[in-house]
Amino acid sequence: MYFLKDGIKQNPQRRWALPDRIFFGHGACHILAGVYLEEFPDAGFKPIRLVPTNDLLGSHVYVSDGQVAFDYHGYSLEANLLRHHEKVWRRYYDDSWACERRPVDFPLLDTKALNARNMRGVDQYLFDARPRTRRYLQRIDHARCQRRVTDAYRAPR
Repeated sequence: MYFLKDGIKQNPQRRWALPDRIFFGHGACHILAGVYLEEFPDAGFKPIRLVPTNDLLGSHVYVSDGQVAFDYHGYSLEANLLRHHEKVWRRYYDDSWACERRPVDFPLLDTKALNARNMRGVDQYLFDARPRTRRYLQRIDHARCQRRVTDAYRAPR
């Protein structure tokens, strides 16, 4: 988990200049999930949203097939992603931080739907975020990375 210096998210040029993983990890995770679903519609993944309780920070959107998840970290077991996310946010809010795991019931690339949930649309960044997201996804060997996660899960302990 990365934490940005003050003012970066409010400055379109500085935000766009972030490295991809940090860009997608700080406010554009829903764009990554939405474009992933467009690029891999038959992969069996569904969008999931983590919504913090008590109006705290720490929301997140990723895709999962129920066992394997994909977000800006890459592929991981969903249970590991959830543990990591909780651990990081509890460092800042102590044990009072908790979240609900919810299926996404709105279009992830629709600006109006996103704005209603305090998220930016793909066209509300310095440039359209879709081409950047596609380039990011093209750099990943998805089959190999997914296989590595599932093989590790099946390995004897």
